[in-house]
Amino acid sequence: MDQTLVKKLVDEALSENSSLFLIELNFGSDGSIKITVDGDQGVPLSECIRISRHVEHNLDRENEDFSLEVTTPNITDPITDNRQYNKNIERTLQVKTAEEKFEGKLIAVTDKEIILFWKAREPKPIGKGKITVEKRQSIPLSEIKEAKVKIIF
Repeated sequence: MDQTLVKKLVDEALSENSSLFLIELNFGSDGSIKITVDGDQGVPLSECIRISRHVEHNLDRENEDFSLEVTTPNITDPITDNRQYNKNIERTLQVKTAEEKFEGKLIAVTDKEIILFWKAREPKPIGKGKITVEKRQSIPLSEIKEAKVKIIF
């Protein structure tokens, strides 16, 4: 399997829709090709079909037998591309850095960091009992080891 050709075909297909981007391209030893794409506003099924057809119609099954799968990331998969943060604004994320774990609503994304917001119960500074405080944490993208969208039903 000519992996360079497949990558070129995937790039061509993605260039037709600038809101789509490649997450992963895997080649199995059994001739399988798995393409995982995401989009700034999600990925409609019609786009997965279009990408699949573009790749498949430009490969020769006479020379090589292959299976092709075009898919989107699973909701439980960690965020792997910084562009994925933008589509998850207002969702609750679980973020791990080398030192700490955070869970909060993603409220902002820049080229260098994400900002999470959450409420926590803390002891009152004076007296007994607890008060609810609002917390905000800026986390540099370079320090994030893993980030996942928390599924809330």
